[in-house]
Amino acid sequence: MNALPPADRTDPLAALAALRTPQGAALLDELRDHDPARELATATRLRRTHPTALVSAALGQARLRQRAVAKFGAADAYRMFFTPDGVEQATRTSVASHRAGRFAGLGVRSVADLCCGIGGDAVALARAGIAVLAVDRDPLTAETARANAEVLGLADLIEVRCADVTDIDTSPYDAVFVDPARRGGRGRIFDPEAYSPPLSWATAAALKAPRAALKIAPGVPHEAIGPLAEAEWISDGGEVKEAVLWFGDGFAPGAFRATLLPSRATLTAAAPLPPPPVGPVGRYLYEPDGAVIRAHLVAAVVEQCGGRLIDETIAYVTSDTRHDSDYATAYEITDQLPFHMKRLKALLRERGVGVLTVKKRGSAVEPEELRRKMKLQGPHSATVFLTRVAGAPTMLVGHPVKRP
Repeated sequence: MNALPPADRTDPLAALAALRTPQGAALLDELRDHDPARELATATRLRRTHPTALVSAALGQARLRQRAVAKFGAADAYRMFFTPDGVEQATRTSVASHRAGRFAGLGVRSVADLCCGIGGDAVALARAGIAVLAVDRDPLTAETARANAEVLGLADLIEVRCADVTDIDTSPYDAVFVDPARRGGRGRIFDPEAYSPPLSWATAAALKAPRAALKIAPGVPHEAIGPLAEAEWISDGGEVKEAVLWFGDGFAPGAFRATLLPSRATLTAAAPLPPPPVGPVGRYLYEPDGAVIRAHLVAAVVEQCGGRLIDETIAYVTSDTRHDSDYATAYEITDQLPFHMKRLKALLRERGVGVLTVKKRGSAVEPEELRRKMKLQGPHSATVFLTRVAGAPTMLVGHPVKRP
């Protein structure tokens, strides 16, 4: 035990070093499946045989690893090291792998990863066969990225450097990837020029490289993107995860793209699409994926489905005949009624609906509030859409259509 580095809770670097020792690794393995609700009892037991500071560091790291499973998968998350901000801001593996695949497919063999965080993107790039310079100015974050490269067996492909990204010469690299910090002391940052570094600096750095990618918030205003980038919005399992601006050879300046994972279906348009038609609700309703909506490509889904919008301000598409789309979920609509809770409750009771899925777009009613008021019982299920049709508050009732 004398050789164990001190896991001083006031020195995060020392705590990380302690967790990387055999004793620290064994303690983390023991805590892999621990119940956070029993943390006090667990800590009391472990402190009988381990230094108090090491136990505290291990319990904190165990909590972070459990949170990280959703992004990195259990196989990696329970080997990697994390910081609280690192877990929050890291790209999930599926999205990072998609981005690394686009780089690799264009022949990129080296990338300067600026603002690398705990190294999630560097890992995906290295696994795609790309050599990475991973840079972060925070010493703990950089050391965490270095530890992750080593524990995942990728240290020969990932060089980690603790430095200010604005001081890095990226000219020796085939491509640049920049992931600016989008959180501050008061939470999420919405102004791209308030990112760290600002979007304008990141764009300038990207334009100096043969190819580049900038990770930005999915809600970035389209007018902030500029004409030189291909903008891609990425969803995973139906949930929008991020947006990426691509620059350089192999990308389409001014194009908007929506990519859906895990299918990798991609919808793109090289210019703004004309406004789609608006009309009455037909037999089928289509809910476009969030990435399609963020990319302003709903009109493309309208065209695919031979349909129309139910309201010019609402991203629900309708048609009279069924169409299958990789970019929208289809529902068969059985009922349309003005917004009226009692009428909806009576209808659902008449249909024997006990399980209700509530979706809303253009309505202030909260789904949980509606479900609570319905007091449902019965063997059947239904989906209700709280929305607007031609400007009027409307309820649409139906069920998902299974694709062949």
